[in-house]
Amino acid sequence: MPATLTYPGVYIEEIPSGVRTITGVATSITAFLGRALRGPVNQAVTLNNYGDFESTFGGLDPGYPLGYSVRDFFQNGGSQAIVVRLYKSDGGNAKSTLKMPGGLNLSAASEGTWGNLLRGRVDYDKLSDEIAQGYNPTYTKSDLFNLSLYDGVTGKVETFLNLTVKESPRRVDRVLAGSSKLANVSGSLPASVPTNQPAPETGKTIWTSDTASIKVADADKATDGAALSTAADFTGSLASKTGLYALENVDLFNLLCIPPDTRSGDTPTDALSESLAYCQKRRAMLIVDAPSGWTGANDIVSNSKLAALNLSGLATRNAALYFPRVLETDPKRDGQIDTFVPCGIIAGIMSATDAQRGVWKAPAGLDAGLSGIQGLAVNLTDDENGMLNPLGINCLRSFPAAGRVVWGARTLRGDDQLADEYKYIPVRRLALYIEESLYRGTKWVVFEPNDEPLWAQIRLNVGSFMNNLFRQGAFQGQSPRDAYFVKCDKESTTQNDIDLGIVNIIVGFAPLKPAEFVVIQLQQIAGQITV
Repeated sequence: MPATLTYPGVYIEEIPSGVRTITGVATSITAFLGRALRGPVNQAVTLNNYGDFESTFGGLDPGYPLGYSVRDFFQNGGSQAIVVRLYKSDGGNAKSTLKMPGGLNLSAASEGTWGNLLRGRVDYDKLSDEIAQGYNPTYTKSDLFNLSLYDGVTGKVETFLNLTVKESPRRVDRVLAGSSKLANVSGSLPASVPTNQPAPETGKTIWTSDTASIKVADADKATDGAALSTAADFTGSLASKTGLYALENVDLFNLLCIPPDTRSGDTPTDALSESLAYCQKRRAMLIVDAPSGWTGANDIVSNSKLAALNLSGLATRNAALYFPRVLETDPKRDGQIDTFVPCGIIAGIMSATDAQRGVWKAPAGLDAGLSGIQGLAVNLTDDENGMLNPLGINCLRSFPAAGRVVWGARTLRGDDQLADEYKYIPVRRLALYIEESLYRGTKWVVFEPNDEPLWAQIRLNVGSFMNNLFRQGAFQGQSPRDAYFVKCDKESTTQNDIDLGIVNIIVGFAPLKPAEFVVIQLQQIAGQITV
């Protein structure tokens, strides 16, 4: 009722409906870890296309498989990626330093040898009395300078006008920190503005003249660091949020790819184990690439190579392994064919399948084609496929009409002997999707009065979410009663639970299982016998 009723008449009151729509989360945001040419280190950077990767991390480089995996992801239907660049010091300079005349030292924006080709120029052209007076009436043109930076890798130039080393919104360190993608001020600022540089020599441009612009001295050049060899090189530190744990700064990711540091190498098994545990915590799936030493089905089975990965236990519900590796042309090596890991391709196919059919559809089959490849490192027969599939190893196959496709949809808990309820990738990913969506969509319940009105609202909102999935074809059953249930009442939440501040919500669903084996029975019909 209204707070006060003071006059005879009609009072209008709006009553809450109790409907709090639960929105499903994204299902295929893919995180990548690895080395790259350039870009921020130990920071999770969101990319929406491969062009973003090129501009931020420098594109493809033969020494870094990460770039090829990210390219494969977008080429095969991926929609959003999160990249964490890793860098391991080799004892040299991590960042290049560009020392300008007058004591202004500039550090490359990120680690790596790309910064060795930076050049800089200071001049006093186009200075504005109006701008100078606007920042401080005591400033004159002698307090201001212009700075240009040249990226010798991409050819891009950044120009910053009317900078100063004095206290001002245009102080050079503040401007570069907020606007430059190439360099930042290193160390303390000089007391006076840098020295003006002359025009270039005849026949030279600013960026080829050693007097008109400054280059990085040999002693100030950086290195690309050392190769990643240990698990710690990949996983980093949770306390400092480096390596794998840079993803702590990310709200959500669904898939994780960790390509090996070299084309012919492997990701350390300890790094995979720690990453799998983290994926379990974050309700994500780890896509595991088959080791380079796996040469065929007989070799894998007879030498128990799957066990050597040390990936076991219930956490392996959140992992899927794919064999073999793929053959692709390398545009950085004149189109030569080489072997690459398929994790980026698989993540892209999962993303495309989610968009077209839903997370409950297995990312495999004749429609799950591998785009951008020239072949498979190992061509498997049906019998060889039959040796690996019961172990939970997903095979990549080549068929005459369909081409190269994903021909397996099991988690690493998919061994037939385990009889696990999360044997199949789409079942596990659907469960993770429901868990994450309900986790976020029911936070409003916290601190609400714990009684039947609250339970009724929970049943309404969670039930609406589940019913929407049922209507999209995510569950088995011809009716909602057959497909799912939501229970939240005095039976699920006892008086003791209420006293402890607990409300229990029980959600069940009947998942669709992929038609992994299609059996066709044929029978001859005997001709009619006349007696």
